[in-house]
Amino acid sequence: MTSSLPNPLELLRSVTLSGLVQDEILRRIKAGEIEVGARLNELELSQHLQVSRAPVREALRALQEAGLVRLEKNRGMFLRELTDAEIAEHYAVRATLDEMAGRLLAPKIDDAQILELKRMLAALENASIRDGVNGYFPLNIAFHDRLVEMAGNATLLDLYRQVVNRMHLVRRRSFATIGSSAASHEEHRQILEALETRDPDAAGAAMRGHVDGGYARNIIARTPETEGPPGTVPLRRTTARKRQTP
Repeated sequence: MTSSLPNPLELLRSVTLSGLVQDEILRRIKAGEIEVGARLNELELSQHLQVSRAPVREALRALQEAGLVRLEKNRGMFLRELTDAEIAEHYAVRATLDEMAGRLLAPKIDDAQILELKRMLAALENASIRDGVNGYFPLNIAFHDRLVEMAGNATLLDLYRQVVNRMHLVRRRSFATIGSSAASHEEHRQILEALETRDPDAAGAAMRGHVDGGYARNIIARTPETEGPPGTVPLRRTTARKRQTP
């Protein structure tokens, strides 16, 4: 009797392709190529990526489980839009994870790692001047990921990446706000200065402060502009607008 079980090589290939498709969709989200609320068409993705629909389907299912896409009955998969409450929750969790990473990293960071982070930060600042948000955003992600990775706690790193992947749905727009890059650069320098002291309290506070600053900038970026008298620069409200839960 012929076995109905999949060939191990075919199964491995399918899993590998699904992971690659998932990585490509994540890359597009980070790059701002897929707008929040956009429909993720399974057929179009399979044709563009030149793979069958099965790995695309598996990738979308994994992204749904990760909280990045939502399924609407009879309509398909859509890139999620986080509510204001969800955004606040994600920033709060990330602030706690970053603070923990800073506390773990500070006592054991060595000079070579400090130099590595300084070089990453220099590249990050140069990219923001040369390429704007498109160059800054991916390097900023890499910088923070490396910080948490250096902390040496695999569970912390896994949780951090899960939270940050969801935050890609809203974080990018924060960097488009006037003055946000300069503020972010200064907070990055404060993190490095704190790490150089090898003081866990200082490093934890600097990393938490950076996330809190990012949240404040995100609120500004999500706030509709209010019009003033003719000839004046529109002002932004100080509170975030309400959104309906999707």
